[in-house]
Amino acid sequence: MGETQVTSHEGRSTADPSPIAAGAAPETAPAPTTPPASGKTGRLLARLRSLRMPRRPRLWFEILLIAVSYWLYSLVRNAVPEQKAQALRNADWIWSAEKSLGLAFEETVNHAVNSVTWLIVSMNYYYATLHFVVTIGVLVWLFRRHPGRYAATRLVLFATTAVALLGYYLYPLAPPRLMNGANFIDTVLLHETWGSMASGNFKNMSNQYAAMPSMHIGWSLWCGLTIFALASAPWARILGLLYPTLTLVVIVATANHFWLDAVGGMACLAFGYAVSRVWYGALPHRLPKWVPDRRGRLTALRAARLPRPASEPVPQREPAPETAGSRRP
Repeated sequence: MGETQVTSHEGRSTADPSPIAAGAAPETAPAPTTPPASGKTGRLLARLRSLRMPRRPRLWFEILLIAVSYWLYSLVRNAVPEQKAQALRNADWIWSAEKSLGLAFEETVNHAVNSVTWLIVSMNYYYATLHFVVTIGVLVWLFRRHPGRYAATRLVLFATTAVALLGYYLYPLAPPRLMNGANFIDTVLLHETWGSMASGNFKNMSNQYAAMPSMHIGWSLWCGLTIFALASAPWARILGLLYPTLTLVVIVATANHFWLDAVGGMACLAFGYAVSRVWYGALPHRLPKWVPDRRGRLTALRAARLPRPASEPVPQREPAPETAGSRRP
């Protein structure tokens, strides 16, 4: 007696979550609920938790990070001893293994495509340029349209590339076009493709015996899966799947890789996704699309795109106060 019990309209509890708010949850990063721990260990754990939370990327930092990372990648890749004799022996073994499997089709594709000059020249330039252009384009798209997923997806790319460096060191491999006694056509030299790292003076700036794993496949498949998982337009998702498929045809037709090199690139990409999954606790496409800025709030443009929770009332405009002269008699 004397106690009152408050219930919401239609018998629902006021603590029930709004279905609209629940549907909007994947779009924004949830606020941390773990209370901060005290002491040095607590500060370290808090710092680790903050690093593992999706955050809005900073443009200047990303440009610097990507530039330094690619410089280090090129430095380490080209510093790996070429080990020409071992690389040629490994190429002979790969070629023999593919023949035993009945899947040694690279030479046939190489000769067939080389018979169409405009096609093979186009593929040479495709191999030399799109590897970088498309990858950078996808990073820019992620930065602008999916900032909450940017860091996790970038980590996939970085981890994939890092483990590939280990493969270059442990398993030097000559590309088919440099094999001794084989009948492959070196399309880059034959058609004098400008800008390729395998032609002219550029070949002295890169390790020519680092074909396993293929990062053309690793990076193109990363681009394709990212676009397929995050793009909303059906045509963009289809292009995302076609890009690594066409890249596989190009690396084989130009005799720059065996198809088994592509398998190595896929394995490296799987490792990259595993690293990102362990660090962030989810695959990149399952992370929130938008994240708060450093002051803990979304920008007005991003916030306007999100549905308003049902529990949040629509602000009403207050009526203007009446003046003495405006009163009706």
